[in-house]
Amino acid sequence: NAAFQKCNSLKSITIPNSVTSIGNDAFQNCNSLKSITIPNSVTGIGSHAFAFCESLKEVILPNSITSIEYGTFYGCSSLISITIPNSVTSIGDYAFRDCSSLTSITIPNSVTSIEYGAFYNCEKLGTLVLGDKVKEIGEEAFNGCNELYHIYCYAPEPPVIEDNVFSNYNVNLYVPCNYLDNYKY
Repeated sequence: NAAFQKCNSLKSITIPNSVTSIGNDAFQNCNSLKSITIPNSVTGIGSHAFAFCESLKEVILPNSITSIEYGTFYGCSSLISITIPNSVTSIGDYAFRDCSSLTSITIPNSVTSIEYGAFYNCEKLGTLVLGDKVKEIGEEAFNGCNELYHIYCYAPEPPVIEDNVFSNYNVNLYVPCNYLDNYKY
């Protein structure tokens, strides 16, 4: 935990295949960190592992992780691209909160839950694609995403949505034709 916390001179890192987990707060507040390569040997990434890495622009997560934990990328304000692998089943509280440069996000079919405030205040998020297994979206998950105008949801049944999930209600919702009646109700 906190192994490289506040290492402001760290600009890029390649984690070797011998590493199996990244601890809580491991790279938190590494303000100069722009890129990171995470191998498939990593099966767990702790909470706040990359929180407030303000220069981090792109992340490709390995196919070996099953969840994105509490606040993992909280405050990564330069993050413009994130690839979430099909192995992930849940996105934790505040996982991407205040990632204000994200413009689109695709939630893979493997994800069943998006927790409290997961994408809170991602101001530039304009397009959201929800996979077919999403069953629950937690409170304020997309609140503050005021540019969110296109949501593509492939779940056969509408996900259970908690309070204040969205702050912009002028949104186009796209669903498969054969599930349209489910969404009308």
